[in-house]
Amino acid sequence: MKIIVDAMGGDNAPLEIVKGALYAVKARPELEIILVGREEEVRNAARQCGAAELPGTVRVVNATEVIDMHDDPATAFKVKKDSSITVGLNLLKAEEGDAFVSAGSTGALLSAGTLLVKRVRGIRRAAMAPLLPTSGRGLVLVDCGANAECTVEYLVQFAYLGSFYASRAMGIDRPRVGLLNIGTEDSKGDQLRRDTYRALTAAGEAGHLNFVGNMEAKEAVKGGCDVLVTDGFSGNVMLKTIEGVGSFMGRELKGMFMKSLRSKAAALLVKGGLSEFKDRLNPDTIGGTPFLGLQKPVIKAHGGSTARAVENAIYQAVTAAGAGLAAQIEENIELMKL
Repeated sequence: MKIIVDAMGGDNAPLEIVKGALYAVKARPELEIILVGREEEVRNAARQCGAAELPGTVRVVNATEVIDMHDDPATAFKVKKDSSITVGLNLLKAEEGDAFVSAGSTGALLSAGTLLVKRVRGIRRAAMAPLLPTSGRGLVLVDCGANAECTVEYLVQFAYLGSFYASRAMGIDRPRVGLLNIGTEDSKGDQLRRDTYRALTAAGEAGHLNFVGNMEAKEAVKGGCDVLVTDGFSGNVMLKTIEGVGSFMGRELKGMFMKSLRSKAAALLVKGGLSEFKDRLNPDTIGGTPFLGLQKPVIKAHGGSTARAVENAIYQAVTAAGAGLAAQIEENIELMKL
């Protein structure tokens, strides 16, 4: 498996990106990594990681430009034709790699991925689908920010995309699909939600989806479904709220256990459980968010990615590349049209 990695994307590039790539090939020697970026900076980062020479399974493709957060995300990849994102996605398009990973600008990555790699024919919009921690096996949230305004057809397609991903990449048999809403009754929500409910109900009755109905956010977090469908605006609010609550709880628990000698002693007794809980809420554990609906896997790692996050994003890219999602979408595209 060959993974293309944007070495210049994100707040900690290129050092943490290169370090993460080196971790990945050390853990999985069968992997091949293509690091795309300013070659001298990439090689210097490798030397800082203790690698005088890059391993034979890692090579560098030079890209002299970098898309930053000040660039227009819709046009930056066209203006900066030698950027690490543009060069990397063109390599993916040319089938010189199996998937692409970047911690760079989300908007630029989505625009470039849509126009260079292209959507599967018939898919109206690509969607971002992060895996969120829940009391169950985790939750695929579709969409979390790529499409702030949606139509019924977009949301129906998101349901199929999320279901295919949960099934093929996560191994969940007949994933339960829920529609994010303010109540469980079919009369709840705005017109978009009510119309989408009817369309998903029909798909469920036909046996195409395992639709479990409207889902309140609190029930979704408790493990009420495997795939949660919503527009990008609501999904992003939910995602950021979960991240904020996780950070808040972590700080509060730490403060509680550090109050006295007795509480510090108690902390030692539950240290393992607390570490596991903290790890589940840490976005570095997941690594990144796939763009579903594109012809080839593109993974967006968060902008502040550490080496661990990049390593896990690479593993996620490997899983997505092996899942054959594009082929399954193509086989079922007629079911996804309204």
